[in-house]
Amino acid sequence: MRRRPNTTLSTAKPSGNDEKPSSREVEDQRPKRSAFLWLALFVFLLNGSWAVYHFQFEKLPLPLSTEKAGKRGFSEASAMEHVKYLTKFGPHPVGSDALDLALQYVFAASEKIKETAHWEVDVRVDFFHAKIGASRLASGLFKGKTHVYSDLKHVVLRILPKYLPEAEENVILVSSHIDTVFATEGAGDCSSCVGVMLELARGISQWAHGFKNGVIFVFNTGEEEGLNGAHSFITQHPWSRAIRFVIDLEAMGIGGKSSLFQGGSAPWAIETFAKVAKYPSGQIIAQDLFLSGAVKSATDLQVYQEVAGLSGLDFAYSDATAVYHTKNDKLKLLKPGSLQHLGENMLAFLLHTARSSRFQKEAEVEREGGTGQTQAIYFDVLGKYMVVYTQRFASMLHNSVILQSLLIWITSLLMGGYPGAISFGLSCLSIVLMWIFSLSLTILVAFIIPLMSTSPVPYIAYPWLVIGLFGAPAILGALTGQHVGFFFLKKYLRHVYKKRVPRLSHNVQENLIEWEAERWLFKSGFIQWLILLVVGNFFKVGSSFLALIWLVSPAFAYGLMEATLSPSRLPKQLKIITLILGLAMPVLVSAGMIIRLVGTIIGVFARFERSPGSAPDWLGSLIVAIFSAAVVCLMLVYLLSYIHLSGAKGLVIFAMCTLLALTLTAVSSGIFPAFTEDISRAVNVVHVVDATGRYGNQDPASFVSLFSATPGKLTKEVENLKNEEFACGKNKTLDFVTFTVNYGCWSSKDSNNGWSKLDIPELHVESDSMSDIRKTRVLIDTKLATRWSLAVNREEISDFTFEVDSEELVPSGHKSMVDGWHIIQFSGGKNSPTKFHLNLFWSTNTIHPSQKAYKQAEDTASLLLKLRTDVNMVTPKVERVLQKLPHWCSLFGKSTSPYTLAFLTALPVQF
Repeated sequence: MRRRPNTTLSTAKPSGNDEKPSSREVEDQRPKRSAFLWLALFVFLLNGSWAVYHFQFEKLPLPLSTEKAGKRGFSEASAMEHVKYLTKFGPHPVGSDALDLALQYVFAASEKIKETAHWEVDVRVDFFHAKIGASRLASGLFKGKTHVYSDLKHVVLRILPKYLPEAEENVILVSSHIDTVFATEGAGDCSSCVGVMLELARGISQWAHGFKNGVIFVFNTGEEEGLNGAHSFITQHPWSRAIRFVIDLEAMGIGGKSSLFQGGSAPWAIETFAKVAKYPSGQIIAQDLFLSGAVKSATDLQVYQEVAGLSGLDFAYSDATAVYHTKNDKLKLLKPGSLQHLGENMLAFLLHTARSSRFQKEAEVEREGGTGQTQAIYFDVLGKYMVVYTQRFASMLHNSVILQSLLIWITSLLMGGYPGAISFGLSCLSIVLMWIFSLSLTILVAFIIPLMSTSPVPYIAYPWLVIGLFGAPAILGALTGQHVGFFFLKKYLRHVYKKRVPRLSHNVQENLIEWEAERWLFKSGFIQWLILLVVGNFFKVGSSFLALIWLVSPAFAYGLMEATLSPSRLPKQLKIITLILGLAMPVLVSAGMIIRLVGTIIGVFARFERSPGSAPDWLGSLIVAIFSAAVVCLMLVYLLSYIHLSGAKGLVIFAMCTLLALTLTAVSSGIFPAFTEDISRAVNVVHVVDATGRYGNQDPASFVSLFSATPGKLTKEVENLKNEEFACGKNKTLDFVTFTVNYGCWSSKDSNNGWSKLDIPELHVESDSMSDIRKTRVLIDTKLATRWSLAVNREEISDFTFEVDSEELVPSGHKSMVDGWHIIQFSGGKNSPTKFHLNLFWSTNTIHPSQKAYKQAEDTASLLLKLRTDVNMVTPKVERVLQKLPHWCSLFGKSTSPYTLAFLTALPVQF
């Protein structure tokens, strides 16, 4: 074999005792990494991430039969019997006969628990009928709203040790709701929770003789109409005064693991849960997103916290979030093991807490003296172990890491001198370019998708399509941006090495330049994660621990395997073991939650538009595109730095381009439909009787409105309704008081049947007087409707009071508004009142009609009050439309959406 000339590095001045490699050693290392090696690392990372997700979120315990669980254990088989029975009633919203049947069933099951309880346990069951009341929550979805409720019924089950009277004064509350929205049987939301609670209560009734604290189970109704059930219970029930802590069970999907997603204000409770739960599951990142408002939802825990000042834990099922509040929240999608997972965790937690003598003290301390520094940071590892620590400790840890990182970087740059500073700047440039290219390509795809597909969100039914649609271009862009940064780094380092070691051969210099550029790209990952850690630490973001792990673990591996204290020592090629050691911990901790987060975001797009047509079609895909690019740039930065000295770049580019092309082809051709029988498009079909006079005649206008909370046009749906004469577009905006339909379809054909003019609600001015301020008294007659929404124009009205049967439910003062309106939402049972009085106090600059009869023409059309009443009745026209809609469509329900028959009326400012 021919030998190369022996060229040494004697011309370079050595520094210290560091031994430099000879040029022979450098040239011996010249061969690049094989493409197979890098691709194997990439595949290993993907499979490892999926394995973490599987163990963390999909691996469920085996369901236990009644015999195996025993008298004191938790049996999914028993809990499932309750769920099956409740779902047989079909949808059971507030005011329905089906809800009365569901209440009777839960009451009977509770009475049976009472009869079979341990003889030293006191079990009491109360069928509680709440009085009419009003709720005004300050934050989240409830800003600018007042909720009024009536004729709500709850089942309340209390379990106490019979011979310890003081336990009655210190009680743990377990809460969930029986009612559903009108569109679903509610197997997940929340019959599954009710089933778990009944089985828990049965088990607890066999243990409670050894308790030091009591347990109350509340099966409330009215949650789906604005958390009214929790409010009526906590403000009216006599047992509520003894409650010291709350556990709320919820669902924003169906089945899977029920995870802790709120509870940072109760660190002792989270620590206890982490210690005793058999399958601990919970992520602070879910709490951060929920409290930020990114997830447009609320739970009963908000009522217990705001109204009663209680701390608590919130658990929720979140598998298949796309089925939330649709017909597909059904029993067949409830995974075996889901109830067992929640039941065993809750049983262990309740047994430990109810026996604890510290429970009351800990709860009172948090209730009175909780601060941001005592907030809990928590996350689970593979669903087997949960890490819990306080914000105070997190701040100390983050500050320490930030200071050490800055010290190391400053020292390194000072030692490296001017060349080191320029290389640092170029490595930062590579990060910027990586983000720019990755975001640009994914955003481009987001804009292309609505042009190629029948749906702007074609990946809802098949979320894995996101890998090809956005993951592939994100990787292409990140690789391109980093390659450009790598090019500039090499160009500058050539200039440096010509001066530093001028007598090295060209091949040796090129090797050293590439190795050092590769190292700078790897270290650039530290920079972006350090920036995120600094920002997260400043704003006290709980999920900042992710930045900590993704910074410390790779940095430690690099320091252990690669770093040298001498800046004059020539670089070597990065070791594969450095990458494996650096990524092991971050992938283990965060890969599962990131995959789950992507799935949750995609599922939310099934109900993304609160006001249909208000957002551009591409917005949903744009959000997924940005998130995908962020995940790739943040979590693949270390792996991508290894690709530039391998032969894998061409293969990766080809593979990503092919994957993107194939996925786009599949989406545009409809091979993978956007919606299926089990993952439906959320639509509303509403027979509207509009008596507002907005269409220029005195007679009410009657038509059927079709609209969707899922982004996209309704073209395919209307194709199935050819004989119903639907027209679609944005030229007929429909104000439903609580939201506006900016894009929808409507048909007036055969729409005069199925309703009566006698059912049209009335807004009647009983008096209009002027003293110090103008005061108007309005009678609201909702006729047959016990569910309605009223908007008050706060630009004209400074304040108001609300009365029922001469009882003032809503006093004056402290009313917020959104977009100039304050909304009153009413929901109640069949025996709710239908006549109310509203006392309006006008703004001081308002002119009384007697002083000025006419205003400018544009003001005469403005409205003072807007009223929508909802009737849970299907008219003949709506029935035909529902039968003709594609099978992949489902009615969608929420507290602000109308039923299938809605009446609209209004009171103008110039009445």
